Amino acid sequence: MESDRAELSALSTSLEDVTARVTTVADRYQGSPERSDIADGLYEVERSLRTAVRKLDRVLRTMR
Repeated sequence: MESDRAELSALSTSLEDVTARVTTVADRYQGSPERSDIADGLYEVERSLRTAVRKLDRVLRTMR
């Protein structure tokens, strides 16, 4: 359905925004010797989100 495609497309955009925001916070902790664990964890979240966006985009392409 077209409404499903539109909703999933909006979710993809939201995930991209969340990913950018997570990266911004991770970058602030990068190089901080006492809290590099936070940066590492956030970069792991970023990778997972990017994987989710790619998978969702593949689904969207099959819906055309």
